[in-house]
Amino acid sequence: MRRLREAKSLSQQELADLADVAKITVQRIENAKYTVTLDVLISLSDALETPLTHLLDFQYAKDRRE
Repeated sequence: MRRLREAKSLSQQELADLADVAKITVQRIENAKYTVTLDVLISLSDALETPLTHLLDFQYAKDRRE
């Protein structure tokens, strides 16, 4: 999610505001310190203007680490 946010030149606070979630929620998700709910994922995908499936694409996340 961090890459998507940064690609859109959004700060964590800006994304949080667009998604109507707390900044700490964005921070925790980006740092894998939070079990995110579906409603929050939907809000974030809408705010990032990206399909929900892109946020859930674990192959994409794995490829980034290699």
